[in-house]
Amino acid sequence: MSTVSIKDGKNRFSELVRAAEGGETVTVTRNGEPVCAIVPYKKKGGTNWEAGEKYLRDHGIERIEGWISPDFDDPLPEDFLITPLPEDFDKPRRRK
Repeated sequence: MSTVSIKDGKNRFSELVRAAEGGETVTVTRNGEPVCAIVPYKKKGGTNWEAGEKYLRDHGIERIEGWISPDFDDPLPEDFLITPLPEDFDKPRRRK
């Protein structure tokens, strides 16, 4: 990762863009403080199904069981929502 001042960056913009195209991140500074970065563009893609299938094969997983309860997104009962949490709810628990 390289660093360049705004003034120097203005004069070398094309060169810095080429560096980003090559995978480098360039930090742009003002008075020695970082203010932004020129970073490589990452294309937005979908799910890599081939990589997922390879992972399953490599780990000996032949089948995935996927099931969601039909009432998964039903509203919670009111008594559940108004019941206060126990006082020690956020404290770490010891395993026995």
